[in-house]
Amino acid sequence: MRKFVILVVAGVLTAGVSSAQVPVPTSGNVFFGYSYYNTPLGVNRQSLNGWQGSVEGKVLPFIGIVGDFSANYGNLNFPAVCGLPPCPVSLSINSHVDNLLFGPRVSVPISGIRPFAEALFGFGHVSTHGAGNDTSFATGIGGGIDFRLIRILAWRVQGDYIHTHLFDTPQNDVRLATGIVVRF
Repeated sequence: MRKFVILVVAGVLTAGVSSAQVPVPTSGNVFFGYSYYNTPLGVNRQSLNGWQGSVEGKVLPFIGIVGDFSANYGNLNFPAVCGLPPCPVSLSINSHVDNLLFGPRVSVPISGIRPFAEALFGFGHVSTHGAGNDTSFATGIGGGIDFRLIRILAWRVQGDYIHTHLFDTPQNDVRLATGIVVRF
């Protein structure tokens, strides 16, 4: 009997907490598109190409919570380490940079367009075939604009400044993206 009472009390408390004034997303959007990533990782500023996706749930009419994911691929030049001359100045190594970021997005729909600004926090990861791997805390600040095509579809143009600290060196990266948005 005692276990039954504990289960009933726990169920009532759980139901009370879940029905509290916690904002539950009632609308939002899903984005997927091309991503251009420019980073000083390695010898000098270098560019990578890839994809970006995000999911936004609106908790208030002008505020949403975003999960943002990107992967960019290409060759990065890293300093060469060798002891015998002639030694190349740098080595081109096949690499990819991934970002997993979350945070708030503020947007205002205006006559067929929706400009937005966001502040994102999460992780950046670089994987190289030969120069090692690393993961660091990442922050992103940026924004963009959605152009409505039809009621549920829009085209997005977006730019973000992403700060990481990979291989014990700070990077100030630029990520530009464009693609399709499905609104719900």
